[in-house]
Amino acid sequence: MEAARIISLPGQPDTEPVRKISENSASGQLENVRIILTKTTRGSLEEILGQAEKKGDLRSAKRIMAIFAPADGYSFSDIASILGVHERTVCRWFGNFLLKGPGGLESRRPPGRKSKLTKSQKRELGRIVTEGPVAAGFSAACWRSPMLQALIYEKFGVFYAVNYISRLLKDMGFSWQKAKFVADRQDAEARKKWLEETWPEILGAAGEKDAYILFGDESSFPQWGSLTWTWAKKGQQPVVKTSGSRKSYKVFGLIDYFTGRFFSKGHEGRLNSESYTSFLKEVMRKTRKHLILIQDGASYHKSRAMRKFFEKNSRRLTVYSLPAYSPDYNPIEKLWKKIKEKEIHLHHFPTFADLKKRVNEALLTFEDLKNEVLSLFVFYDELVVKNNDRSAVSNKTETHIEISISF
Repeated sequence: MEAARIISLPGQPDTEPVRKISENSASGQLENVRIILTKTTRGSLEEILGQAEKKGDLRSAKRIMAIFAPADGYSFSDIASILGVHERTVCRWFGNFLLKGPGGLESRRPPGRKSKLTKSQKRELGRIVTEGPVAAGFSAACWRSPMLQALIYEKFGVFYAVNYISRLLKDMGFSWQKAKFVADRQDAEARKKWLEETWPEILGAAGEKDAYILFGDESSFPQWGSLTWTWAKKGQQPVVKTSGSRKSYKVFGLIDYFTGRFFSKGHEGRLNSESYTSFLKEVMRKTRKHLILIQDGASYHKSRAMRKFFEKNSRRLTVYSLPAYSPDYNPIEKLWKKIKEKEIHLHHFPTFADLKKRVNEALLTFEDLKNEVLSLFVFYDELVVKNNDRSAVSNKTETHIEISISF
């Protein structure tokens, strides 16, 4: 039996023996080959093996162990059986090793399919997606994958399967989101003025008067319950019992921009000037500071009775109205959503008393979660930082303590 001795691969002067052995390896005829590794080559293999183990590169580790195995008396068929590969695969590894040295055993990550869109085309596509479909000539307000498929083909001459569009957008930094409604009667100029002029004015007034900035709103909690997404087996729609009662429990609320303090009051009847006045009087009794009240345009907020009330209490109250149809400018809207998501959705309320108890407990819980309430003001905090009025944000970290005594 002939034996081929490969003493040192790097810088080998005669490559003919290596070529012949490599040819034999391709046909799986290496049982008659014995390889003696030099100290340098063995050291290189051990170093690569250590790196492969650290990276979890099982493919490279297998190949290197296959090269070491014959020295311990293992045949190629034994090596293939132990490593769970075909004997021809082991032969191919040896061929790569003999031709390229230890580096020929390292696995290479497949390059993958070349992107059809160039980097500049992707930037252009990102701009178009951000601007929205209307600007691109579509009638819909938001994008859908078939629309983008047609746009990419028409604009760049590149065709993607419609199912791939979502992956492409995800790789470009976009995410799948549920759209939200925005009133078509919003006054863009009024909203801009609120952000650029009114809000800075409110901050300045709060600083001068050492006042709370209270964003106010009302919410309704129906006894018949509310639904949301949940888990269930396919084909088995989950159910929640309902009393069917159309009665609802209404709540007034105010949250402070500086401290995260939450004021609330439940109400069983209709919301009107009288009930609103009662709530504001209660808040005034619980505080000593000046109150800057920010409210929406509900009819009873602007009634004659409320105008008289605000005028009478002008030493304690300063009132601002949000731009029309701008709930996104009122952080307490997010608080109502949190309360309903955490405490109300998917619950059964057999009686109105059950509903009241659940809602009142939730209100008390959020009165103690001041940091969570403060997190709702990120939008306004960013405006403050943008306008370089960092003192207003820093004031939010101060401790505000008030003692209210009633007899």
